[in-house]
Amino acid sequence: MHIPESLQELAKSEAVQFLRRPKTIMRVFEGVFSLIIFSSLLTDGYQNKMESLQLHCILNSNSVACSFAVGAGFLAFLSCLAFLVLDTQETRIAGTRFKTAFQLLDFILAVLWAVVWFVGFCFLANQWQHSPPKVFLLGSSSAQAAIAFTFFSILVWASPQPSPSSDLPSPSQPSARAFLPTDIPGLPSIPGPPK
Repeated sequence: MHIPESLQELAKSEAVQFLRRPKTIMRVFEGVFSLIIFSSLLTDGYQNKMESLQLHCILNSNSVACSFAVGAGFLAFLSCLAFLVLDTQETRIAGTRFKTAFQLLDFILAVLWAVVWFVGFCFLANQWQHSPPKVFLLGSSSAQAAIAFTFFSILVWASPQPSPSSDLPSPSQPSARAFLPTDIPGLPSIPGPPK
């Protein structure tokens, strides 16, 4: 393993360039938001009422609401981790067919998760609105956090995620000269302004 000797050398390293990509930053946000959603409801989302020992979901005692948020959050977190690992290998993928399939799958999953989080936000907010106040002693902040981060997840998953293309220069490479119509062979050059 190479240890950088200066901060400039560290900033130019492949790992730092990967972490600075907008797509990587969005994946990290997606994963963190999903982690917050499922962990907040998993830890404080199920509580017992004062008169019984049975656990109930704090969202209107609807266990489907808590199960949906925990399950969707966990699966979204796993998909973020899987695509983050695949993103690290994206530059090493040689076949354009596999690269195209990967980008198509990435797009389809982003749309799917944006729809899932939209439905989840509407469902969780509705269940929270119909929850009777002061039934559970704890957990209201966890429910509110899950609802808020479900809304933020809609924005993060629906945001456009640029994918690096092989025909565009990478940040580490110098930018190429602009393509001009005069560069096309066989076309006459464009005359300049009259003298």
